[in-house]
Amino acid sequence: MHNGSNCYLHSFKVAKRAIYVALKKDKNLDLESIMVASILHDYYLYDWRSDKSLLKGHGKKHPMIAINNAKRDFEINDKVTSIIETHMWPINIKKYPKSKEAKIVLNADNYVACREMFTSKRYKAKRIEKTINYISTLFD
Repeated sequence: MHNGSNCYLHSFKVAKRAIYVALKKDKNLDLESIMVASILHDYYLYDWRSDKSLLKGHGKKHPMIAINNAKRDFEINDKVTSIIETHMWPINIKKYPKSKEAKIVLNADNYVACREMFTSKRYKAKRIEKTINYISTLFD
């Protein structure tokens, strides 16, 4: 992911942000689809940082790879598929997010990615540890 984060933490933070925004905006949103798509939006299962040959086209390719992996491993509905497919707009200029839910996940992903890119490493290390500890309490 982005500077000191990893895919798991990034996806958790995107889901947290997307649900936060959704609850403030509109009571008629599909919160389950927002949550599932947020968690699975980067479910591409390879590390483009360690193999630079994977970097070329990653921004455009990984949403479809994530969808294929998610469909293989989980039962996802059409709305979740659409949200994942459009989360890289405008890099994927032809994949415009049409639903409110897709726009929320797109904006949450961009928000989290920017925070990850512009946050100091020392601060990130503390936040990552805090987030991991919080996530582990959810499963105790």
